[in-house]
Amino acid sequence: MHKVTHLECSLCGLRFEAGAVHSLCSCGGPLLVRYDLDRIRSRWRRRAVASGPPTMWRYAPVLPPADEHVISLGEGWTPLLRAKRLEARLGAEQLWVKDEGLNPTGSFKARGLSCAISMCVELGIRKVAIPSAGNAAGALAAYAAAAGIEAHIFLPRDVPHSNYLECMAYGARVTLVDGLISDCARMVAERAPAEGWFDISTLKEPYRIEGKKTMGYEVAEQMDWELPDAIFYPTGGGVGMIGMWKAFEEMERLGWLGSRRPKMIAVQAEGCQPVVRAFEENQPRSRFWDDAHTVASGLRVPKPLGDFLVLEAVRKSGGTALAVTDAETLDAGARLASEEGIFAAPEGAACVAACEKLLASGFLKAADRIVLYNTGTGMKYAEAYSTRFPRASAGEQDKLGGLITPR
Repeated sequence: MHKVTHLECSLCGLRFEAGAVHSLCSCGGPLLVRYDLDRIRSRWRRRAVASGPPTMWRYAPVLPPADEHVISLGEGWTPLLRAKRLEARLGAEQLWVKDEGLNPTGSFKARGLSCAISMCVELGIRKVAIPSAGNAAGALAAYAAAAGIEAHIFLPRDVPHSNYLECMAYGARVTLVDGLISDCARMVAERAPAEGWFDISTLKEPYRIEGKKTMGYEVAEQMDWELPDAIFYPTGGGVGMIGMWKAFEEMERLGWLGSRRPKMIAVQAEGCQPVVRAFEENQPRSRFWDDAHTVASGLRVPKPLGDFLVLEAVRKSGGTALAVTDAETLDAGARLASEEGIFAAPEGAACVAACEKLLASGFLKAADRIVLYNTGTGMKYAEAYSTRFPRASAGEQDKLGGLITPR
């Protein structure tokens, strides 16, 4: 842990010792990992990155675990794909899709859970628990299996069936909950102390964000160390955006980037948009979103723990937050697949719909260099896309798993 100097509360700034097990600060703030970036800068040159492995671990000097504790399934270094047909249709000149659906377990969650489980190995944690809207559960189950760690997973009962299946296949102990991810989180918090579980919920431990920040390092490297003008990110818990914002700050400290930042654009679903509401009301934090519903299960997070960090990144960057309907999301996903050959999760498809709106409104200019993050593969969302592509022989009795339907 010599490269990590300490952990720091994102709310009150209190410092915590590196190399020990930590959760939230006593004030309720998530902890952020801090590094000796001056020392790292003197020993790690930007030109050396390209000689690293084709995974997120090419950035190991700014990731917390020691090499011997890393649990990797090949996560990261996902493609940045030019979307030329989409450019033409939307009137953009430079538009890319960062396709996180090609990660192990089919989503960007592999990055965060690889790092977090690696740190569990380093810190001697043998039992973990997580509430999830779907993809984080599958990633935790996979990396816990690879590490030989006991995994307890709490999922809403109407989660996409593929998420339930993968968790069971990886040998995790799964509890289906009648409710939302917030209800799952409450159950984990209530049971963890007695069961001896380490709660690996979003931002309740400091290391998932470290894996996810590598999306920021990658987009910088893949764009020849010149950040785009705008980044669209589907925002449920919002940790990917928080992580990228942290990565940009670190790279500036390393001397790899200047101070210019992309407009950070948080995309939510019309049926669950607490961050959008807080942004529009100029509030520092969000309020719980009642009756949360959307086909994009990863966006069904009624009260993100790190909402204040998301809102800070959006505002400081001159970005914005907006919501799209489920119909717009699914239509955009179908178009992206047919035009670009990218079958995106509904969360990623929502970014396509949002981009169309902001280009049409003039918030973004045609000459802006735009990156859309697709956070997962559409293959995990058969129930959602089946509403656009029904089979004539299929009836309600043939559907497997729950269908989160628009209200």
